[in-house]
Amino acid sequence: MNVLSIGGSDPSSGAGIQSDIKTFENHGVYGFTVITAITSQNTKKISKILPISSNIIKSQLESILNDFEIDAIKIGMLYNTSIIKTVHSMIKKQKCPIIVDPIIESTTKTILLKKSAIKDYKKNIIPLATIITPNIQEAKILAGTSSVKKAAKEIQRLGAKNVIITGYNESKNVIEDFILESEKEYILKGKKIQIINHGSGCNYSASIASSLALKRSIHDAAQYAKEYVFQSIKNSKKLGKGISITHKEISDMQKELSNSIVDFQNIKNGSKMIPECQTNFVFSKIKPKKIDSVLGISGRLVKAGDKIIQAGELRYGGSQHVATSVVEVSKKFPEIRSAINIKYNPDMIVKAKKKRMKVISYDRKKESKNSKRKENSSISWGISSCLKSTKPDIIFHKGDMGKEPMIIIFGTNPEQVVKKILSIQ
Repeated sequence: MNVLSIGGSDPSSGAGIQSDIKTFENHGVYGFTVITAITSQNTKKISKILPISSNIIKSQLESILNDFEIDAIKIGMLYNTSIIKTVHSMIKKQKCPIIVDPIIESTTKTILLKKSAIKDYKKNIIPLATIITPNIQEAKILAGTSSVKKAAKEIQRLGAKNVIITGYNESKNVIEDFILESEKEYILKGKKIQIINHGSGCNYSASIASSLALKRSIHDAAQYAKEYVFQSIKNSKKLGKGISITHKEISDMQKELSNSIVDFQNIKNGSKMIPECQTNFVFSKIKPKKIDSVLGISGRLVKAGDKIIQAGELRYGGSQHVATSVVEVSKKFPEIRSAINIKYNPDMIVKAKKKRMKVISYDRKKESKNSKRKENSSISWGISSCLKSTKPDIIFHKGDMGKEPMIIIFGTNPEQVVKKILSIQ
């Protein structure tokens, strides 16, 4: 998936396009950039702003849009009317989601959107927004009211399809965001950290853009972004002499699993492999003893028409059943660290055997009543009952009363799991 960031350059990498690129990478999407302004700034202040000429901005956009398929666009700093009109004219016909982050003033109180350009911003940029993500102060400036709900409705009236006002309500430990979709409104609550930081707004909107590129719903994208920002603030670094810079470290395991999830989502007709109970994809630490050592999706990979959507974030302990399968298999074959569950399909079993994969199965009808009554014990029983001396590629069962038939594909890593699926699809 490809995401384009249109915005200002921050040499400290705390915000702007440099921050966006880091966020895109952490979400497993590829980032492109178009620079609208060059700033001289650090953790203490912004000392100079050089707007990029309309001709150069147009040329940058042409070079990207004429060569690459873009799955989402994030619009950040647009300093003046000339930049606003150029960006509008170049992307108004784009069909992908557009996330607008209204950059009006920096954390260090420097004006990043000229007052004379706000009228043109409201006319040309807000109507492009699939989602616009102002904070309370930005919403007030754009809508002319301090009432959050009225501001959201006014911004929607100006043309934004969906509005997220961050920091809608705050207490010592909790921060709430107000979300107005086309036909519903709701509040998302999250943890708050008492710290002044640089970059959280960019982190949030870039996370939203990444999630929409990955086909997540608005609700799931907002929830994921909220957790992502919390972690980036929690791990912020005091790198300079001023305010802290937000920072989110993504482990190699998370990147590897995230990339393979995207590869799985992009498999042709892949949605047909999603079972009724949905799918999880996991990757464990070496020799896991319990599911807390297994990285998985806190929700599921779910079927939405002919698409596969990731509902939930990657988290250790995020999976129960598929993670348990890996824990059980790794007891005998520690090199097995990844697995995915898919819908039972006898044709795939036949193809796997023709490919000389090691395919084994167990009969859930033979499970004892005591095991069935014990919570979360069926998977452990099933896997351990069929493991032999040969490392399995696939373990399947044909179901039981109230239990859906299932295939679990194993590998040493997520990439290998996806390759096995492609070879028997």
